[in-house]
Amino acid sequence: MTSAIDIGTDATGRPVSVDVEELLATRLLVQGNSGSGKSHLLRRLLEESAGMVQQVVIDPEGDFVTLAEGFGHVVVDGGDYNEREIARIGARIREHRASVVLSLEPLELEAQMTCAASFLNALFDAPRDHWYPALVVVDEAQMFAPAAAGDVSDAARRVSLAAMTNLMCRGRKRGLAGVIATQRLAKLSKNVAAEASNFLMGRTFLDIDMARAADLLGMERRQAEQIRDLERGRFLGLGPAIARRPVSVKIGPVKTSTRMGTHSLMPMPAAEPVTMRTMLFAEMEEDAPPPRPEPRPAPVAADEVIRRLAEPLAETAPREAAPAMADAEVQAIIRRVLEEMLADPDSPFQPVAQLYQDFTVRCRMQKLPGAPLDLPAFRRRFAMAQGGLVDPDTDDAARVMDAAARLPEDMLAPFLLIARAAQEGRPCPDDDALARAYGTSSPGRVRRLIEYMEKQGVIVARTDFGGRRSIGIPELGLVTEAE
Repeated sequence: MTSAIDIGTDATGRPVSVDVEELLATRLLVQGNSGSGKSHLLRRLLEESAGMVQQVVIDPEGDFVTLAEGFGHVVVDGGDYNEREIARIGARIREHRASVVLSLEPLELEAQMTCAASFLNALFDAPRDHWYPALVVVDEAQMFAPAAAGDVSDAARRVSLAAMTNLMCRGRKRGLAGVIATQRLAKLSKNVAAEASNFLMGRTFLDIDMARAADLLGMERRQAEQIRDLERGRFLGLGPAIARRPVSVKIGPVKTSTRMGTHSLMPMPAAEPVTMRTMLFAEMEEDAPPPRPEPRPAPVAADEVIRRLAEPLAETAPREAAPAMADAEVQAIIRRVLEEMLADPDSPFQPVAQLYQDFTVRCRMQKLPGAPLDLPAFRRRFAMAQGGLVDPDTDDAARVMDAAARLPEDMLAPFLLIARAAQEGRPCPDDDALARAYGTSSPGRVRRLIEYMEKQGVIVARTDFGGRRSIGIPELGLVTEAE
């Protein structure tokens, strides 16, 4: 299956394509003055790639809600929900891979920025097993990532700018590919714009914007004048997903249209001036009720939106509840999962939160209902598994854990490794084994670890004249062999 989509034609009439797979890795910046065809370009890109990749659109003007009719996008009206509900919806969007248009049309600018920030943060903070590839299209990006302070509060500007920076700078590893469009590059934060590797530059007139556009396209300053001469709907494209050299692209037609109607000239009304004056200044009845506003659809509850997002993945027939597992079977699965994780040589050096997420995913793959351990219990069990304590419920394990009670949790694994060696009459673990259990590669940290344990009275270390080390555990009455 090819990942290329046709977005238009070049100056010779040959098709110009965008590699969607490459776009996911390299992001896109679109620039053009009002009326240059930016929204048309974004609509063409969204329509052509709708069947390939999940799409999330931040729509400040409500231009893209019509995608729901032809392509099944779920429209979320940002004005109908609070910040917590918007975050819940954003999390479910990643979980169920739903294509969504977040319409911010009814909101004031500051509310738009706050709502979009909550939404983008929820997409960014999704669990690792929900990091599916998605195009995140932000129209009028200069509103959400302004280059300078404006009429909104500093708090709203900071949270919105941080969310946009996360999207463009760190979103790639989470599967989020930013596609941002702006009227003026000078108004868009440089930190956000600089992360894009693909560019589609439309007509612009101000010298500062032409100069920045020319720099991004690798053109000389004297060549920047051609950006001013571009016709509506034509863009200069460059980037690994488009072309290695700047190419002129005439954007092709689209299947859906904006709700805003046409901006073409229309015939003037044929009423006579006297009739027009009569209509404008007609005497109004004092008791006549004011004109009723056009009724607005009732807001959909957040729970209902979340239910609709989950519908594509819902099963048609109700599933029978899985039978409850016996505790012995659950414990056997936990031991097996921990052994699989410890087989990865990099596991001791990974953050605990990442290990716990890996643990929960593996447990679900083993058909365990829910997470069998919370994070503190997992940290303890993982350390015990590193130290060789397979069964935590035995009297022997309880004695060892009591001996370790005075140590911090991060020192539990190396202590258990020493205790296990002493119980089995084996030589003392070497520095490399202790460093691995401690999650470090520094010999100095291992020496400080042993010194700290000895100061706490948990162990007694002895080194003979031959340089061989043995470690005793007074509370257990055990000593390792010299090594």
